[in-house]
Amino acid sequence: MALIAVALIYGLNYSIAKDVMPEFVQPRAFILLRVSGAVLLFFALGLGMESERIAPKHWPRIIAAGFFGVAANQLLFFEGLNITTPISAAVIMTTNPIMVLSLSAIFLKVPLTWPRIIGIALGLSGALYLISQGGSLGQVFETGESLGNVLVMLNALSYASYLVVVKPLMSSYKPFTVIKWVFLAGLFFVIPFAIGQMPSIDWEAMPSKIYWEIAFVIIGTTFFAYLLNIYALKTVSSTTVSFYIYLQPLVATGAALILGSDRPEWHMLISALLIFLGVYLVSFYRRKNLQ
Repeated sequence: MALIAVALIYGLNYSIAKDVMPEFVQPRAFILLRVSGAVLLFFALGLGMESERIAPKHWPRIIAAGFFGVAANQLLFFEGLNITTPISAAVIMTTNPIMVLSLSAIFLKVPLTWPRIIGIALGLSGALYLISQGGSLGQVFETGESLGNVLVMLNALSYASYLVVVKPLMSSYKPFTVIKWVFLAGLFFVIPFAIGQMPSIDWEAMPSKIYWEIAFVIIGTTFFAYLLNIYALKTVSSTTVSFYIYLQPLVATGAALILGSDRPEWHMLISALLIFLGVYLVSFYRRKNLQ
């Protein structure tokens, strides 16, 4: 249930965040608002809880999780979403389970079967087809949308790295302890990249709707979504957490159509089909055969 709630929040976030950027808030400034706001919320909530001390040997993993799961993940995503479309970004993000498996195979020695290898190839080909917008990969950096898709794909890789890095901490600490320190570590990485865009925000010129959308991103997409995700990681594997990301394109497409911020195109649908087939082979094929 926690992971379904996360998928719904993230699915709505594509169109809501896109509505704020770049007219009212630049992407990196938005991330600084998002992360610093979440840090304040996490530590304020923690005042009424029993504190846990982080062992010195675990600080490198906390810092790495802060870099991959907060700083790189969010900076790449918002910079990418700023110049691509909500539906394209949501489809690209479904490569996350494929990336989690690939990283697990490299670093955790998880075995790769032929269905999974074929699934990885299909998923990546779908992502590349979407990035090129159905054309040549040589044109990737010639259009803003294609470059945006590349940044979102790098964000998916960063988030996959975060899931693999943070999972071992779940056996040693409470989820809330992990997430508050991960966010604080991430904030130190975000500040140098984002502080320069803060003076460009004109708070007085913002409509009230934009204030509410910023609040949704800080409280919903960041505070509650990360808290629910880390809660889920306490009891399920990082691969299982990544499975639920395939719900996001459905929610994101519905929200984009309702809000009028995007519309589906053929190259998006073909890419989605290839990626979903790849995710099925990577995530569900072997499990189904074992039943």
